[in-house]
Amino acid sequence: MVAVKELTVGQVAMRSGVAVSALHFYEARGLIRSHRTASNQRRYGRDVLRRVAIIRVAQQVGISLAEIAAAFHSLPEGRTPTREDWNLLSTAWRDGLDHKISQLKKLRDGLTDCIGCGCMSIDKCPLRNKDDRLAREGTGARRLLAP
Repeated sequence: MVAVKELTVGQVAMRSGVAVSALHFYEARGLIRSHRTASNQRRYGRDVLRRVAIIRVAQQVGISLAEIAAAFHSLPEGRTPTREDWNLLSTAWRDGLDHKISQLKKLRDGLTDCIGCGCMSIDKCPLRNKDDRLAREGTGARRLLAP
C-alpha cells in the first residue's frame, strides 16, 4: 500500500476529527498551510495532522490560537512536529498555564468566601473590602490581579 503524500481537506477533517470549517479557520489564522492544485482544490501535507492534534490539545488546556500560532512559527514548515518539538512548545506554555492556574485558584477561593456569606455587595463588604478600599487601587478585580 502506497502512503498518500498529500491529503484533501475532507481527508484531514476525517482523520483529525476537526470540521472542514475549522480547518479553513486554522488556515486563515496561519496555523496550518495548504496549497492549491491546478483545479484550485486544497491539498495538505501529512504534517498538518500532527499540527491539528497539537492545536486541539493546546486549546483544551487554555492556550489561545494566537499563542499557538506564535509557537508554530518556531517550527520548520512542511515537517511533521516531533516529540522534541512538542517538548519545546509545552515547556514554553507551562509558565503561562501555571500563572492561569494560580489566578483561577484565587478566583475560586474568593468566590467561595463571598458567595458563602450570601452578601452580594462585594464593593461594600465590611469583611473583604471595608470602605471600598480596593477602589483606590484602580478598576477591575484587584484581588485577582495581585501576585
